[in-house]
Amino acid sequence: MKAFGKYLFILAGGLTTLSSCNDFLDMEPLDAVTPETFFYSVSDYAAYAVAHYNFTTPSGWGADFLRADNGTDNQISTSYSNQWLPGEWRTTESYSSGDPWDFEQIRDLNYFFEVALPHVENGDVQDETVYHYIGEVYFLRAKAYFDKLRTLGDFPIVTETLPDEMEPLVAASKRQPRHKVARFILEDLDRAIELLTNNPDGGKNRITQNAAYLLKSRVALYEASWLTYHKGTALVPGGPGWPGDAADVADFNIDSEISFFLQQCKEASLALVNAVEFTTNTAAVCEDELVPTDDDQYKMSNPYFAQFSDNSLEAYPEILLWRDYDQDQFQISHSNVFYTRRGGNTGYTRQFVETFLCRDGLPIYASPLYQGDATLLDVRKNRDVRLQMFMMTPDEVLTPTMLVDGDGVEWPDTLAEAPNIVNTPAETRCVTGYQVRKGLSDNWYRDGNTGDEGIPVYRATEAYLNYIEASCIESGGNSIDGTAERLWGDLRERAGLPRDYRVTVNATDLSRESDFAVYSAGRQVSPLLYNIRRERRCELAVEGFRMDDLRRWRALDQLEGGSQKFWPEGINLWESDILEKCLSDGTVLGTLVVGDESSSANVSSYENTGKYLSPYRIIRDNNLMYERGYEWCEAHYLTPIAIRHFRITSSTTTDLGTSTIYQNPGWPTEASMPPVGY
Repeated sequence: MKAFGKYLFILAGGLTTLSSCNDFLDMEPLDAVTPETFFYSVSDYAAYAVAHYNFTTPSGWGADFLRADNGTDNQISTSYSNQWLPGEWRTTESYSSGDPWDFEQIRDLNYFFEVALPHVENGDVQDETVYHYIGEVYFLRAKAYFDKLRTLGDFPIVTETLPDEMEPLVAASKRQPRHKVARFILEDLDRAIELLTNNPDGGKNRITQNAAYLLKSRVALYEASWLTYHKGTALVPGGPGWPGDAADVADFNIDSEISFFLQQCKEASLALVNAVEFTTNTAAVCEDELVPTDDDQYKMSNPYFAQFSDNSLEAYPEILLWRDYDQDQFQISHSNVFYTRRGGNTGYTRQFVETFLCRDGLPIYASPLYQGDATLLDVRKNRDVRLQMFMMTPDEVLTPTMLVDGDGVEWPDTLAEAPNIVNTPAETRCVTGYQVRKGLSDNWYRDGNTGDEGIPVYRATEAYLNYIEASCIESGGNSIDGTAERLWGDLRERAGLPRDYRVTVNATDLSRESDFAVYSAGRQVSPLLYNIRRERRCELAVEGFRMDDLRRWRALDQLEGGSQKFWPEGINLWESDILEKCLSDGTVLGTLVVGDESSSANVSSYENTGKYLSPYRIIRDNNLMYERGYEWCEAHYLTPIAIRHFRITSSTTTDLGTSTIYQNPGWPTEASMPPVGY
């Protein structure tokens, strides 16, 4: 019986060892505590909440922030993901870690509500600031459920800790339709908004009311767009082949639900937009063909650039939540800048780089300002200043002060003439040749795992994008309201583009856009809606949104069965000047390039793949991606549930059809199997 409860992670639980710090740092843990002695002071509530912060931020070795969009059509690493090869992504008997069907965080937060809240209601804690920390826990439970919604869709709604007994645990495992889960998340966020303040102890290292508005905006748009584009499939409640209980959707009207979530998104977005100032981008007014990114006024003295890489992000109005680091005092650090300077096993794809407009607001195929890609500098010329700021180019100054070697000789800290596309180890490789610059500071690091730069977690600009997209979905993709026009104009102007989005929409030829977001359900969307998606892609680069966006837009159907071939590509390698340039050690890149598709090849072949570097078509043998490219199937929009959970919740371990839970559409209930039909 106890083993069963352990598997489900829905246990009646006591407090575990906690970590406490009001500024989002992992400080010394509290001593082991018990319910009899804990939750009698505000500091106890603050400690419990911060101990359950689980935002994706880097720590130690690695460059999680730099690589947040790896494995998409925006950025790639040296190895490809099996999510792009139907038949290769398979079910698993169990997960050694990171099981999506995991209730530990939810259990801990439910325990808080059961044990901690009565102390406040009974007057044991009379400090009014305690309500902020209660609001944090409502926020965290909403976030935990949103993580499940994005990954699994339908999910059990559990609001209490349960006894370690078979019957109640099995009953609690019943999956609820995704729209009910989304509504539950919004209810928790409404409670959080009522309780949270925007000036807690610890500032924006703690969850705030504004952060809750942003998460509400995000959740509501996610569900509205998922229901809109997956309508008529098994991936929405009541759709053809949906595996849930028909009784659970007896009163479900998908159009009403879409309307509800769109309205919730717009209201939450507008509340945040009206409360937060826009961070200034000094590069937007630069009239040079190339924004001189070596110049401090366009780098660390530019608030828009620095909000991704300053040591403290507290003063940047657009940053709603950030993580602080302090190597000297707390030994809490990261390696993000260390790897950003060296390539970091990532790189923008050519398809992503070509999405950025020219300064006249026109796509590259329609603008006389576009200079082509014969050099990396040409790619940047006259382009959206976000591309100019957040993509490195040869010889740029990384650190403004001169470096000094062991003999006292000074030397400039500059990027090499050529990106490191060939050398090992992979962690120092710029995979596509288009090197990421977002998050780069002026700090120089000899070693990794010593970075003190703050890492943004929630940024208010997302609310602008959410509102604009919700307004367009409301009109069926044909128009946006006046508020959306104003917000979009503000975003474009800050990026150095004309305020009038019609300049871009009228010049857009969807057949010439190599962007998955051109599609939903295998059909082209309107040029207006596509350009809203383009704006989102460019503004939120490197921030980890891309794969979620492609899934909720149902933007990958056109890849099913290899009907549209797609390989992520990089720089113009074979018809440019790059082969004549030198790497950081002085080696001429061209002397290292081998493009013969043998086991010793290190770049793609010009004869077989053309002039652009194609990182997944370098070696032909034993490389599934070489011939297939990115492919997709409907089952991949959601993650399969591990088979052990069906065994635990079935009347017998061999008759999994008696389980109280059901597998996600297209995935079997047998381990090590691909989606049905592969």
